[in-house]
Amino acid sequence: MAAVCQVTGAVPGFGHTISHSHRRNKRRFDPNIQKKTYFVPSLRRNVTLNVSAKGIKVIDARGIEAVVKDILARGEKI
Repeated sequence: MAAVCQVTGAVPGFGHTISHSHRRNKRRFDPNIQKKTYFVPSLRRNVTLNVSAKGIKVIDARGIEAVVKDILARGEKI
């Protein structure tokens, strides 16, 4: 599963992990992706989304209808 949020578009960030001796190694900062199922009344069905923790908060604030409308407007299949 790709570490991309369908609501916010959050993608992995890249950087270094730094040891106590200050050696640097490449690492990847993944967003907190969760698979959530929502019932969308306008579609009359359940929709499963890969969303980050911040994306879940956006859905709670704006509502699932508005978020699904934006996702469909981008041409993304859900």
